[in-house]
Amino acid sequence: MASTLENIRLVLADDHAVVRMGFRMLLEGAGATVVAEADCGEAALTAFAEHRPDALVMDVTMPGVGGLGALERLLAHHPGARVLMLSAHDDAQIPMRALKAGATGYLSKRAQPTELVRAVGQVARGQRYVDPELAPQLALAQFGGSNDPVDALTDKEFAVFLQLAKGRSVNEVATTQKLSPSTVGTHLYHIKQKLNATNAAELALIAVRSGLIEA
Repeated sequence: MASTLENIRLVLADDHAVVRMGFRMLLEGAGATVVAEADCGEAALTAFAEHRPDALVMDVTMPGVGGLGALERLLAHHPGARVLMLSAHDDAQIPMRALKAGATGYLSKRAQPTELVRAVGQVARGQRYVDPELAPQLALAQFGGSNDPVDALTDKEFAVFLQLAKGRSVNEVATTQKLSPSTVGTHLYHIKQKLNATNAAELALIAVRSGLIEA
C-alpha cells in the first residue's frame, strides 16, 4: 500500500484534530502528501484555493457553513474540484445530497482504513466513488424506495433543517448560511409544513430518526 497514493496532494478538512492526524498518518503512509488541514468549511475553501490539491477530503459535519455548504461554494468557484465527503452517519440522505451537489465520492467514517486509501485514490484521479456499504441504500432512495420525510426538502431547506435540528438559532443559521434571517424564517416555515413539525424539538427528533444527528 506504500505507493498507492504516490504524487497525490491532499487537503484534509475535519473539525477534530485527532481525526485529521489519523487520516494524515494513514494517507501519507500510503504515499500521499497532505498540503494543508482545515477545521471548518470556510478554512477548507481557503486551503483549497491556496494549494489546489488533487483532492479535498472533507467531513460533512463541521462548524460554520458545514461540509455540504462548503462543497456547494467550492464547486461554484472550482467546478473541477475533486472532493471525497466523509460522514459518521450511515443514512442515505446526506450522501445522496452530497453526490447530487457534485462530490466526487462519499465514504462512511466506519469504513476500513484500506477503503479510505482506495476511495482517496479513485477520487484524486477523477473517478467516482461510493461507499459499497451505502450503495444499496442510495439506489433505493434514487428510485423512490425511501420513506424518509426529509426527502421532500430542497437542498437549501435541508441545509437549514440540519442546523436548526442541532439547536442553532435562526440568526446563527443566517450567519453560517450567508442568508438573511427572514429568508431562514421562510425556509423554516416550509420545512415545518413539509415535515409536519411545529417546533425545534420535533425537528431534532425527525433528524435523529432519519439518522442525521445523534440523540
